Amino acid sequence: MTSRTATGSRPPVLLAIPAMIGLAFLVLPLIGLVVRAPWSDAGSILRGADAWLALRLSLITATIATALVLLLGVPLAWLLARPGGRFRSLLRAVITVPLVLPPVVGGVALFTVLGRSGIIGRPLYELTGFAFPFTPYAVVLAQAFVALPYLVLAVEGALRAADRRYEDAAQTLGARPVTVFWRVTVPLIGPGIASGAVLAWARALGEFGATITFAGNFPGTTQTMPLAVYLALQTDPDAALLLSVLLLAVSVAVLAVLRDRWVRSW
Repeated sequence: MTSRTATGSRPPVLLAIPAMIGLAFLVLPLIGLVVRAPWSDAGSILRGADAWLALRLSLITATIATALVLLLGVPLAWLLARPGGRFRSLLRAVITVPLVLPPVVGGVALFTVLGRSGIIGRPLYELTGFAFPFTPYAVVLAQAFVALPYLVLAVEGALRAADRRYEDAAQTLGARPVTVFWRVTVPLIGPGIASGAVLAWARALGEFGATITFAGNFPGTTQTMPLAVYLALQTDPDAALLLSVLLLAVSVAVLAVLRDRWVRSW
């Protein structure tokens, strides 16, 4: 019995081999990045003010974008997961478009709506003199645009897996729908929300195409860490390697801490 159980717990060789190849495919480039980085010049390169400004801007804008994604994405996931709604399949397809859309196209799409001549951007500019493009606000919007589907899909999956009998019981006892949502539904799907938020934050932190299109690449204003890496790659490949390692280290550290703390503690 024991022998059968131990044998059954082993992964089949036919699955283990491609799994190991897949793991190596993901990990080896990261190891190469760390190995090839010019560590002897790390101090002088990383002391550059632009690198820290870019990292600081990336962390701030990715966090704000994640908050915006949470505010908009959780109700949107709720609409997708609950019964009813004739156009739910179409709505889900629209929400997932940013996952397959080239990020540069996403930036162009943001221009058509929020640019100075955009559908919303033009009247906003005429009334207030304010325009979103090439500002830190544009960075946040570009990051939120590409990160929103990650949170919506994660939360929708959690809502579908949640036991709805608790919600039904709360409604039977007279709780209002808003109360049921905040006091019953949200705690039930907490790990899904946390997991989706972490994924969205990571996607926002690494966003490049929509950001450079909609927000530009101005050091100290809209230049995030991925943009700084891209710029350094054209002029100083060693600096690009070090900045990439720095972004990788920050991403892995924050993801590990947030995922463990949020998901397990819920």
